[in-house]
Amino acid sequence: MQFFSAMDSRDSDKTEGARPLRRRRLLLIDEDDTARSVIGRRFSHLHYDVALAENGFVALNRLLARPVDVILIDMGLAVLPAIATMRKIRGAGLSGQASFVMIAGRQDSGGVVEALEAGADDYVTKPFDFDVLDARLRHLCQRAGEIDALTRHNAELDARIARRAVELGETRDALQELQADRARLVSSIQALNDEIMRLSAGRA
Repeated sequence: MQFFSAMDSRDSDKTEGARPLRRRRLLLIDEDDTARSVIGRRFSHLHYDVALAENGFVALNRLLARPVDVILIDMGLAVLPAIATMRKIRGAGLSGQASFVMIAGRQDSGGVVEALEAGADDYVTKPFDFDVLDARLRHLCQRAGEIDALTRHNAELDARIARRAVELGETRDALQELQADRARLVSSIQALNDEIMRLSAGRA
């Protein structure tokens, strides 16, 4: 499996004397060997752990091995087209909270629109500025993290509501049982009073 994870001197300076941040995980899917190598190394220098895949089928295997935060897909894929690759990853349940970003040519505006409509989170056109793309990817990761936190919070809230509903149901059942016991007690007392009155009338 191909990975880039070495830190350059700038990364060492950022983390020296402090607890290093978790490196974001990026999967690059590109059929061009040179592009994969160059882009992978540049993102490694920008503090990403980079996995490389030469087509969508290999990408599926990479994602089975480990999840990622960002999936970069070249729009020029031929073995399995870019949009089909994205759909297969999502359909297999392997995307998790990852953001999909398409790499497009300048003349591929139609393909970009189709990709965005199919669910891609963003796109970038070649040639691109790595620092600008890095900022956009970090923003996407932050947004995905916030959505994940909100989803987990809502799930916890739903669980608390469900537990409370069960508790209220149990309390309601207990109250109904007490009311039934009280009704039986009142009935017994009334019956006893009726019997006493009958006996008293008999003596008279």
